[in-house]
Amino acid sequence: MMLDRLQALADRYEKLSELLCDPAVTADPKRLREYSKEQSDLEEAYQAYIEYKKVVSQLDDAKAMLGEKLDDEMRDMVKLEIEELTERKEALEKRIRVLLLPKDPNDDKNVIVEIRGAAGGDEAALFAADLYRMYTRYAESQGWKVELLDANVSDLGGFKEVIFMISGKGAYSKLKYESGAHRVQRIPVTESGGRIHTSTSTVAVLPEVEEIEVEILDKDIRIDTFCASGHGGQSVNTTKSAVRVTHIPTGIVATCQDGKSQNDNKQKALQVLRARIYEMRRQEEEAKLAGERRSKVGTGDRSERIRTYNFPQSRVTDHRIGLTLHKLDAIMNGEIDEIIDALTLAEQAELLEQENAAIV
Repeated sequence: MMLDRLQALADRYEKLSELLCDPAVTADPKRLREYSKEQSDLEEAYQAYIEYKKVVSQLDDAKAMLGEKLDDEMRDMVKLEIEELTERKEALEKRIRVLLLPKDPNDDKNVIVEIRGAAGGDEAALFAADLYRMYTRYAESQGWKVELLDANVSDLGGFKEVIFMISGKGAYSKLKYESGAHRVQRIPVTESGGRIHTSTSTVAVLPEVEEIEVEILDKDIRIDTFCASGHGGQSVNTTKSAVRVTHIPTGIVATCQDGKSQNDNKQKALQVLRARIYEMRRQEEEAKLAGERRSKVGTGDRSERIRTYNFPQSRVTDHRIGLTLHKLDAIMNGEIDEIIDALTLAEQAELLEQENAAIV
């Protein structure tokens, strides 16, 4: 079955190569873009299949040689080659099975990240600011762009709420596991007795949604303008540049005040609104499938406590997969690849298990 799927994938990849050389396609920017993206999505699996076929051919040739008259030294060399090729074949089969797993259609999208201080008052807001810094540092390490959309700053310089966009290839595929409640254990700056407090901040990671995916009609929204506060320069409190957009059918509200103009803030608020409407619909769809077995990794359940950051012990624990790392300073500085990679592998293992169960 796997080989049949791979051959069909290879046939499609090679057909796309022909189409991308067709003058009728190169003259049509939309088709050219669609075909180029489709081929790019197939590239890794296609190359793995080409390598797999090469290894299988070499393995067959090596096994055939054992039937010939060989001296002892040559026979030992062929046996060693068969052993190495068999290991490569098995490794490629494992890799290909992962590459053939169903992909999240949102994986290549930019993301809108919403962080809110929850339980813990000022300390929760300060921790929300720490998380914002962690994600911006991580984005910088990936070569992604970060754009602040809206922020509600606390008296101590934390964030009661901060909303920002991260733009870059594969942003959602990496950050989608971050949705949920993040717990911090440390001595707050406001604590005079040296006691450790526990506070939480919530993170929501939403894929950026195109207009064609979620259509918002003018008659369904109410737009209010007001004077911005916080960021924005000298005129921030004197002009009504901040925008609040309310989606009347759902009651969902999005606000933006960090853009350069009222129109800029309106467009960004609409981006956030579309993402929130899309997320609401996704959760409604998941609720319908609640009886089915789903992975605990990457569900995006915001009420789920996913991670604890323990400052006295310099420890970070991801509760979904039982991963504990004693490198809190590095993680808070944006070095979260190890956590994200472990979560990705856990999800892939879960999907493979489900696929194997379906085959049986």
